[in-house]
Parts: sequence; C-alpha cells; structure tokens
Amino acid sequence: MAELDLDHEELMPENCETAAAPEDGTAAPSAGGEARCTASHQEMMDEKMQPIKEQLQYFLSKADEFQTHVVYSSDRQQRDAFARVVPTFLQTCQPYFTYLESTAHNSSPGRIPLPLYIRTRLLQFSEQLCSRLEQLLLMYASFGYLSLEEADPLGISHFYIGQCQVDNIKLSIFRYCLPSPFLTSTDSGLYKRMRWNVERESGTEKAAGVMRAEDRVVVRMWSIGQWVQTDPDPYTEDIYEILCTVPQGQYREIVRLGGEEPSSCFATECLLGVLLSQIKGSFTSFAFSVIF
Repeated sequence: MAELDLDHEELMPENCETAAAPEDGTAAPSAGGEARCTASHQEMMDEKMQPIKEQLQYFLSKADEFQTHVVYSSDRQQRDAFARVVPTFLQTCQPYFTYLESTAHNSSPGRIPLPLYIRTRLLQFSEQLCSRLEQLLLMYASFGYLSLEEADPLGISHFYIGQCQVDNIKLSIFRYCLPSPFLTSTDSGLYKRMRWNVERESGTEKAAGVMRAEDRVVVRMWSIGQWVQTDPDPYTEDIYEILCTVPQGQYREIVRLGGEEPSSCFATECLLGVLLSQIKGSFTSFAFSVIF
C-alpha cells in the first residue's frame, strides 16, 4: 500500500465555517474553533477519507490472513514463518497510526481544526486497527509463537499506535497487549495498559494507564499517572546512584478514569487535556517531573 499523502487542507471540506468547539468534551483537546460543516458536506468528507479507509481495510485483511494461516495451516514451517512476519507487520502499521493521530490532533496557530466528524472517524480507524492488532498478538501468544512478557527481550509486550503534537507537547503512544506489572521488582498492585512518552522543551516524561488491585480483591480503577523516582533522590543524591542497581519509585496518579477500561483514544484525549491544562496554569499540583 502506498503511503497516505492527504494533508490537513485536502481533508478540509470546502465552504466550512469556523465555529466554537462544543462544550460537551467531544472535541479534541486542542484550543480554538473547529470547522462547522452541514450535512451536505458529509458525503464529501467520506469521499476524501476513502483512501484512508481503504488502507485500514488492507491492514485488517492482512491481520486476518496471518491469523488464518496460523489457525488452519498444517505446515509448521509455514506457521513459524508467519509468526516471524508479525513484528514486521507491526512496523508497517506505524506510519498509518502516526498519520491518523497526528492529523486528528496536531495543531498550530492560525490553523482551523478539522471538522469533528473527520477527527472522530480518524480516531475510530486508529482504535479499530489497534484492537485488531492486539487480538492478533494475543492469538499468536496463545499458540506459543511469541511472548508478551515485558521482561523478555524478544517478546512483544506493547506496540506503537501513533504520535501527535499539540502546542509544545509531542506525544508518542503505546498499547500493552496485556496488563503489565507497573514495577517488575515488587508487587505494587498496579498494571500498565498504555504508555505515553511526553516530550516538551524541558525534557522527556512518561505516563501510564494502570489497573489497581487492593486487599487481594481485584478492584479495577483505571487512571493515568507517572512513575516518580524516590530513592536515590534525583535532586540531592544523584552522586550515589551508582550504588543503587535499580532506582526505587512510586506511582503518582494524575487523573482517574473510572472502573471501566477506557479506549486508547479516549485515554490519550484525557492525558492531552491534563497536559494542556498545565500549560494554561491549572492543575499545577499535577506538574510532571522529568524522568530520565
């Protein structure tokens, strides 16, 4: 499949007006108005997005092909060959994920955001492919063709699902195939489901969506937070860090999402909302520390 070359202006329908973003939280977290288009423009927007949808269908059909060969093929050598193709297939999907997330979220001064309909569809495409790849990896792992353990250097515990930039925040997004222990050295009762690498002018930060277990009864409470180093103290004891084989830290919750597992797109929207609120001066108690 050829790389997508539709830019922001090509996706923007003609004769769209600028309107204030809705207050119900459905808009992307970037500031500013959005393009308002009448119902008569929907067919035009669908037509513009047709190449994007066709590429999604191509990736979904390839995933179905890989799964069919593993499940129904009697040739062990052929199944092993397809298992080796999966990591390459994940890499092939990366530019598509980047295109979807960056087109839906990227903002710059004076640029009219895409219509809500187009942004919603782009994020739906991203969510659909993410879910299908996750199913594919889980199926391959169930047959013993790959490991989903984060400690396994040859395993695939998580995969890349896009990158975007809003204002001065650059976000790289990763999805874990299974809830992964937040700390490998101790049982904290926390499990990672997503990871975001956050880049600002001041440095690089990390955040993770987690699941918490308390009092030996599994209580699923999803939240977004950050690993914060506590020992050695990163500000006063860095000279002694060579004596500590594994720095100690703890999870600091940034925002709680509730008891139902959120979609990857919704979780990313929430994180962007928090980060942009920090820039505007609110949520100062949630300011991220730079983690190296």
